[in-house]
Amino acid sequence: MFKRLTTDYFNWILIIGVILLIFEIAFFFGGSIIPALFSALFMYIGWKNFHKLWGKIVFWIALVSMVFSVLNLLAVRFLIIAAIIIFIINYSKSKSEATQFDPILPDAEKNRESILKVNPLFDHKLFDDQITEDVAYQWKDVNIHGAFGDRIIDLSNTVLPNDTAVISIRHVIGNIEIYVPYEVEVSIHHSSVFGKAHILGKHHLKLMNKSIHYQTANYDTAYPRVKIITSLFSGDIEVKRI
Repeated sequence: MFKRLTTDYFNWILIIGVILLIFEIAFFFGGSIIPALFSALFMYIGWKNFHKLWGKIVFWIALVSMVFSVLNLLAVRFLIIAAIIIFIINYSKSKSEATQFDPILPDAEKNRESILKVNPLFDHKLFDDQITEDVAYQWKDVNIHGAFGDRIIDLSNTVLPNDTAVISIRHVIGNIEIYVPYEVEVSIHHSSVFGKAHILGKHHLKLMNKSIHYQTANYDTAYPRVKIITSLFSGDIEVKRI
């Protein structure tokens, strides 16, 4: 549906959506945002206790409540209407096109080198924990985002390349744990709104809307090394040797 949608149009739709969200916060005292945040909090509590009956009940009630709260937002209503209009326009254009043809590409485009698709180590997950395997696994750089749950990466069960390995995690609520072998150099750049940080013996017990950056002494000159970039809305991070 969005194949015909240019980046500029898409950006304008997002900008208008953000403006409507700010308008609702400023003039309607948050509108449905506060109920949605409370529903998200109870969803997380229910998910953490999903093995219990009351956890299941809390999770599903909070999920339904959050869906209705989100649908009541002006920005979300605008995005839904915009998506319907785009679908109708694209559908009418596709019906009006009588023939399809392959574009004539320059020789440089035709002779483009072949590339291989590589399956990532982790997929994006809004809910649930993500943990590396307990047995040996092949290393692949990590670039993920999520909403609820913990992220645990143990580098002792893999062989890092003689280069810079990258771990990038953007998360909303949950904890991040990364275990690094002693022979690996480390650079950590972490930002958080609420939470704590325990990084190679350095402790930040009250990390409020701050960013921190640490790296080992030989990080710039030695290999293998791992670059860790993480951001959390609410949660703790722990990076330690193993």
